[in-house]
Amino acid sequence: MQKLIAIVYSTLILFQSFNISFEDISKLDKLLQHAKYHQQTYGDSFFEFLSEHYGDEAVAHDNEHKEHQELPFKHNHQTCVHVNVAFTLQAFDFNLDYHPFIEIPFNFHYKESTSLFEKPSVFQPPRLA
Repeated sequence: MQKLIAIVYSTLILFQSFNISFEDISKLDKLLQHAKYHQQTYGDSFFEFLSEHYGDEAVAHDNEHKEHQELPFKHNHQTCVHVNVAFTLQAFDFNLDYHPFIEIPFNFHYKESTSLFEKPSVFQPPRLA
């Protein structure tokens, strides 16, 4: 079931990327009528007609007929907006100054601590017996 949903969603996204709307589908009959007109008047095949109206020659050929605005897939509006954002990276210089190790002079003084828990010598047992 998940694969089916994934396939349906991917085809939906594919068709949306073609930018085909219901208005374009409703104008397909005008496309076929105009193609038939070009075949009868100018002797163009369907592929020549498509290249004249949607291919490389479209810009030069659009001004010749008024019906070109009624053809499908001729809308120029975009439904999405692309914003270009430029990220610039600034270079940071870190100056690491190297200071060689200098021996620290001996400034340590140890004083033996005294405690009140020690008894004075008066209360000590005799040392010589």
